[in-house]
Amino acid sequence: MRCPPERLVVAITGASGAPYARRMLNVLRSMRDAGTAPQVAVVVSSTAPQVWALECGGDLHAGVAPFPVWGGRDYNAPFASGSAGWDAMVIVPCSMSTVSRIAHGLSDSLLTRAADVMIKEKRTLVVVPRETPMSAIHLANLLRLAELGVTVAPAMPSFYSQPTCVEALIDTVVARVFDHLGLGRDLVVPWGTGPT
Repeated sequence: MRCPPERLVVAITGASGAPYARRMLNVLRSMRDAGTAPQVAVVVSSTAPQVWALECGGDLHAGVAPFPVWGGRDYNAPFASGSAGWDAMVIVPCSMSTVSRIAHGLSDSLLTRAADVMIKEKRTLVVVPRETPMSAIHLANLLRLAELGVTVAPAMPSFYSQPTCVEALIDTVVARVFDHLGLGRDLVVPWGTGPT
């Protein structure tokens, strides 16, 4: 298992899948309340608030409180530089346009710059793409990220824990992301440890 990060960037793009980001932030909030969460900063793409309102209801900024939200062009954010030493980043959900920009080194926003920092500093970067079907272009870009050491964790729920509601399906994805961030949580029963 990876060492848990002391400082984590959570990035939210305009891909469908905002409930995954909301759940991740809710778990991080409960960890924070228990004194076990890393320092968290949030960065959002320009279209993320629109998708959040559609899929989660309400205002994205209210939904991510109390974590600070950095604007897409605010390069004063500490995680915009490798010298600041932020440990990990997750992009959830991650649009295919964001995947493409990162795979080709286009640091054209704070979000893609932060991802570029994680790659160049060989730190943990997890992308949670939510797209179907995927074209050959999408797959080639995801392969490029994997070759660069990025963890590609598609938003594909599992069913072996026998989830009985949408929230439980979301947890199957969020739990795997937390595992790869070194923040293992008891959101779902791991394979082979539950009743047979």
